[in-house]
Amino acid sequence: MKSLSSIPVLRVRGIRKRWLLSSISVLVVILTVLVIACSLVMKNYYDSSILSDMESKARTASTYFGTYAGTDPDRGDYLTAAQDYVTSFEDGSKIELQFLNPAGKVVYSSNGLTLSGTMPGTADITQLQDSGEIASWKGVSPQTGERITAVSAPLIYDDDLVGIMRYVTSMRVVDRQVTTMTLGAAAMALGVLFLVYISNVYFVKSIEVPVKTITSAAQRIADGSYGIQIEKSFDDEIGDLTDAINDMSQRIKQAESMKSEFISSVSHELRTPLTAITGWAETIMNGEARDASDIRKGMGIIASEARRLSGMVEELLEFSRIEDGRFTLSIEPMDIKAELEDAVYTYHEFLAAEGIAVYHHDCEEEFAPIPGDPDRLRQVFCNLLDNAAKHGGAGRRIETGIYPEAGDVVITIRDFGPGIPPEELPNVKYKFYKGSSTARGSGIGLAVCEEIVSRHNGELTIRNADDERGGCVAEIRLPTGT
Repeated sequence: MKSLSSIPVLRVRGIRKRWLLSSISVLVVILTVLVIACSLVMKNYYDSSILSDMESKARTASTYFGTYAGTDPDRGDYLTAAQDYVTSFEDGSKIELQFLNPAGKVVYSSNGLTLSGTMPGTADITQLQDSGEIASWKGVSPQTGERITAVSAPLIYDDDLVGIMRYVTSMRVVDRQVTTMTLGAAAMALGVLFLVYISNVYFVKSIEVPVKTITSAAQRIADGSYGIQIEKSFDDEIGDLTDAINDMSQRIKQAESMKSEFISSVSHELRTPLTAITGWAETIMNGEARDASDIRKGMGIIASEARRLSGMVEELLEFSRIEDGRFTLSIEPMDIKAELEDAVYTYHEFLAAEGIAVYHHDCEEEFAPIPGDPDRLRQVFCNLLDNAAKHGGAGRRIETGIYPEAGDVVITIRDFGPGIPPEELPNVKYKFYKGSSTARGSGIGLAVCEEIVSRHNGELTIRNADDERGGCVAEIRLPTGT
């Protein structure tokens, strides 16, 4: 026995061929069944109508003949009456009237082609002889070979069968009419099939052409033509797909552009500390430092730039963990005020050495421990403080604060620098985005901060201050869990 996997499957390539094969084949089957059913219904209707009419005529005629023409057959009056009845029969052009003797031989016929003494030998005669009642038969005539319908009625005299009155009609005209009507129905079915085919071809084309266009555009995008746009032809699912492909193309272009800018920015950022470290290391190694103060200064620069490099590498590692799903949190109850104060204290002396004053605005309210990762949130605070010092240091002032609002803990870190261009504000938290020289971050730090805050079910907002002192405000909103 063959398995299902060994059965050959018809494989059709192309949406047009599949659509037409599935829809047209079903329609062909339906129309074929309808035409056949229509033909059979018409044939049965005409056959039943003719048979019913002939049975009615036979019943009426046999009653009339038996009542008014039936006499003793031995005196010959029966045959005379039968001959007169045949001679005066008015439907001879459509129906043949026959009188048969009890044995089934033709005595008289309204059709001169049926010879006297002929025995039709059909089932209606045999059935009548057995039952003595009206009988009918449809089939092929043994004499002419054409399809006929015959109805035989008994002629009874003194409870004896003295003769058989038989109506016979050819079904040739009916068959021709049924055939004509069937051909007409078939022609209408072919017309419907043709119209459906044309409409299907047009409809499939309206899908096939945009799909081919989208496929070609997707291939071009895959080959590196980022940013290309597809013309939208229909406002439907295909149009939605076109919009999605266009949006994807534009986003890929933006991502590639930001990635290139990021690589360029990181290369520049790495080159500067490496140059400083290399230069001072060679100066100290070659004994070119003039005195101990120069050596201390050089070692300080090396240490500072090394910390800067370490921070960049840490950001890259964090970003890598986010990208491959290894970025996790260690959630525990934590004192959010204490963590913020520790971060501010850590940066206070460091920033004071650079001439930047840090002012922390505490609130009187005490917060219950909230669920969070202390190390990750302190990383966010330190990153935002570092950004404030780096990009807003011209203001020589940083302000931090914490306060409750609508069931949340709100933390703000503000500098008094030049702020961020309004057109760049929506993008500063995107990975790889650097923007102009006044924009925040190197393209990774704020993206990592956004990831950490969002995983705490919080929200990080970067905006420009709305007073005359200017600067930029980073706002962190965390749920208290109460």
